[in-house]
Amino acid sequence: MDSVVSDATAVSDSPAVAGIPVQPRAGDPLLDTEDGAQDWQLDHTRAPIATKIVVAGGFGVGKTTFVRAVSEITPLQTEALMTRASEDTDDLTSTPDKLTTTVAMDFGRITLDNDLVLYVFGTPGQQRFWFMWDDLVRGAIGAIVLADTRRLTDCFPALDYFESCGLPYIVAVNHFEGTERFEPEDVREALTVSPDVPVVIMDARKRYSVVETLLSMVAHALEATPE
Repeated sequence: MDSVVSDATAVSDSPAVAGIPVQPRAGDPLLDTEDGAQDWQLDHTRAPIATKIVVAGGFGVGKTTFVRAVSEITPLQTEALMTRASEDTDDLTSTPDKLTTTVAMDFGRITLDNDLVLYVFGTPGQQRFWFMWDDLVRGAIGAIVLADTRRLTDCFPALDYFESCGLPYIVAVNHFEGTERFEPEDVREALTVSPDVPVVIMDARKRYSVVETLLSMVAHALEATPE
């Protein structure tokens, strides 16, 4: 029995001898390449730079859609069906077809620039879940405040929060179909946002648009806190 086990677990320097796997040698291309792998995943001398970004905003503004559109992994979503219990607290006027809502957070990941990994956290929008924001923003390099021009006042709590805690942020206007399109400076004036805060127009359903928004956030964070 011992000899059988020994033979089954052995390796050989000769190709395909008695079904025993070939012992790989140093320099073997099989050791150096892997289909679909990023460069940094194959280079064991360096680790990817991992950063955290928070996506906030009012109820139904598109935070879950934002994370889902860009994540390279299956996003973690904590959505629950909406019931009549929320009728008095959640305004569905602008989103009548919305059936679910985020009750904890959304989480996704995207790799940018080979070795830059962004972990994207979407916050719950309803006021009754705001107590979670302190935990979600801990360790983040910056935030993206999503805004809907039909109800700009909904993003004021997020703006006030990030202003008070000193976290760099940008404003991303999620342009919904059938709504009037405004210029970034018009939105800036309406929100009374500081001139040094980037304001972008984007579509949370489109991956390229979300990626551009994330890049704007990273660039702004680096400018605001270069260390």
